Amino acid sequence: MKASDPIRPSSRRGASGAWNRLKPVRDDPLETYGLPSKGETRLNDLKAQEAYYNRIVERYMKFCAASTNGDDLDKQFASLSLQTSSLLDLSSSSSDAVPIPAARSFNPTTGELSTLLYALRKLREGITATGRNDIFAQRAYIFNVHVAILCKDWESYSPALSALLNVIHPITPLSATELHEYIGYMILDQACRQGDIAGAHETRLRYRYTDRRVELVLKALVADNWVVFWKMKRAVDGYQRRVVEFAEQGTRLHALKCLGRGYMSAERRYVERCADRKWMDLVQDGVGWELTETDKVIIKTPKAR
Repeated sequence: MKASDPIRPSSRRGASGAWNRLKPVRDDPLETYGLPSKGETRLNDLKAQEAYYNRIVERYMKFCAASTNGDDLDKQFASLSLQTSSLLDLSSSSSDAVPIPAARSFNPTTGELSTLLYALRKLREGITATGRNDIFAQRAYIFNVHVAILCKDWESYSPALSALLNVIHPITPLSATELHEYIGYMILDQACRQGDIAGAHETRLRYRYTDRRVELVLKALVADNWVVFWKMKRAVDGYQRRVVEFAEQGTRLHALKCLGRGYMSAERRYVERCADRKWMDLVQDGVGWELTETDKVIIKTPKAR
């Protein structure tokens, strides 16, 4: 065919046919809706909220079932946790000057868990926009709190927890067991993440909350008692432990700085017990102390006279 020859109709049909054979893009059902705070109105429909919630729960259950074992699932939850920069450099004797590193903010952009958390935010905004405080809203917020705590995404569980206790519970009461559970999360969040020990005690007194393990966590934070803190971190349940972990970085820093001020050297196992962390992990965190062949950690070296 010459360049000047017209294009035959059959050629045009062939090209069109090729385009028609392309598979259509499948939209993610959880991404169908936008954020109500950005103008989305379809989630103002109560039936749409309930259908959307069922999709979220179904996807979450499939996500959990797809994990090979509990450890793998824990790692995936931990991958969304707030991460911190290197811990500290304790190679010098002036350990008091070591700053506590700031946590990076949560970025819900990738991964199945991120999609689920973002969908829960949309649902939460839809429930807020319609002023729901019925059984459905209660169950949705409870699910939101549990998933977000496992991911340590406080930007998701904090507003859900506050609304559950302060907005929904007065209208649709939680059971005594449930109320105790969620007040416990609130107290631990105030103490361990926000660093508001006084606020945590105020919440405890207002609700007449009693739980020996939670109270010991508060006492350990007030007294800077890392021995009791590590013990209670292991004693609380899985959800509580994820909230308590917000305070472990500060507790570890305090323990290591105390070692830096009080010891020239110490056994590796003792350092690991004080920091509740393996030696190699401490090295990766930035601890600059030296480990000898005799398994002794050199914390400070005598100054030459």
